[in-house]
Amino acid sequence: MIDPDPVIDEIAGGCLAVRIRMVARAVSALYDRSLADHDLTVAQLNILVFVGKAGPCPPGTIGRMLQMEKSTTSRNLRPLLARGWLAGEGAGTRLREVRLTARGRQRLAAVLEAWRGAQGQARDLLGASGATAVRALGDRLWQQAQ
Repeated sequence: MIDPDPVIDEIAGGCLAVRIRMVARAVSALYDRSLADHDLTVAQLNILVFVGKAGPCPPGTIGRMLQMEKSTTSRNLRPLLARGWLAGEGAGTRLREVRLTARGRQRLAAVLEAWRGAQGQARDLLGASGATAVRALGDRLWQQAQ
């Protein structure tokens, strides 16, 4: 057995970041499994929903509001554009703006039941108080990002 180290023990025993990342990965995996048959990830679903709610917007706004790095946003936008679920405006590879298409709205309607199933699994995993806390924190971060 390794000798106890108070610094390591404090960080290992109390780090919120590691626990939040574990929870985020577990919850994301639930949604990704539920959406896999629809050729969609939860990150892509969130982009479709955000653009559908916000209207046409630049990729940078999507990344900022969804707390995604630029490369992650670009990587998730590419298949959505290729499948015709989003349409882009801009010159060359530089997108000024993306918008949800009719095909994108149809895809959202098609995944609704799968999303509802994942939503229930996530609520079960988090528990009622955990789900409420996550939603409240997300709402606060959303307000700060605007």
